[in-house]
Amino acid sequence: MEKKENLAAQIVTTTLYLKSREYITPHYIRIRLTGDDVYKFAEPTIGVNNKIYIPPVGVDEVHYPSWDFEAEKWNMPPIEVRPAIRTYTHRGIDLEKKEMIIDFVAHGDQGPASAWAIHAKPGAPLGISMRAKSTELYPKADWYLLAGDATAIPVMAAILEDLPEGAEGFAYLEVASEAEEQLLQTKSKVQIKWIHNPVAGEGTFLAEAVRQTSLPEGETPGKFAYVAAEFKSVKAIRQYLRNEAFWPREEVYAYSYWKAGISEDGSEVDRRAEYLEK
Repeated sequence: MEKKENLAAQIVTTTLYLKSREYITPHYIRIRLTGDDVYKFAEPTIGVNNKIYIPPVGVDEVHYPSWDFEAEKWNMPPIEVRPAIRTYTHRGIDLEKKEMIIDFVAHGDQGPASAWAIHAKPGAPLGISMRAKSTELYPKADWYLLAGDATAIPVMAAILEDLPEGAEGFAYLEVASEAEEQLLQTKSKVQIKWIHNPVAGEGTFLAEAVRQTSLPEGETPGKFAYVAAEFKSVKAIRQYLRNEAFWPREEVYAYSYWKAGISEDGSEVDRRAEYLEK
């Protein structure tokens, strides 16, 4: 129990409030949150995942679940005020302005996060929870393969911005069209390649791009792959790198952020099981 209590103590959960929204592409919204508690997230690495708590429509505060250490389970708020919980990536933080930035894919009202990002009024509350310490987002290497869809752009952008000048490789990013491409910064030599797929979750465009890449072989130069996208794409790329290109497990991080046709909650078991496959 002590270990779980220590872990819980490392998690910061607080409510921030919508300050502004900006469409940085036709279907990508940059949300700026503000609040006196932004400083509590000063240490977490930009690009790590966090949980957001989205209150139901008409509820003007966030009601959080609580962890019952004795029963080892979450106690959820009543259904009428229960927030939707989703996993997102914080894109930046400005302590002077008391701002946190989170980017959302805008796909209409199909999901609670997208609907909130599109419709929430300034001052609307959003719960944020993450471990309040720095985390290694990716290991050091000489050559990188980054592959992700629109949902992974925040973490891919954070990695690209952080890579050292000497790093080489490719970053493949799948979006709906040229209009959805973003201006991403990197001081590295990693080449950014945009792939267009008008129907997210369908086709094998991302996996095919990886298959056509000339990959480094052997132990040198040091290499690392970071793959984050829809379930089928991630599975295909991971299996190719591990079973055909023979990359060691420790050189491949591949995790699906979503599964086509299934909610985040409903697909979590399948996505985690696929990630844990040998």
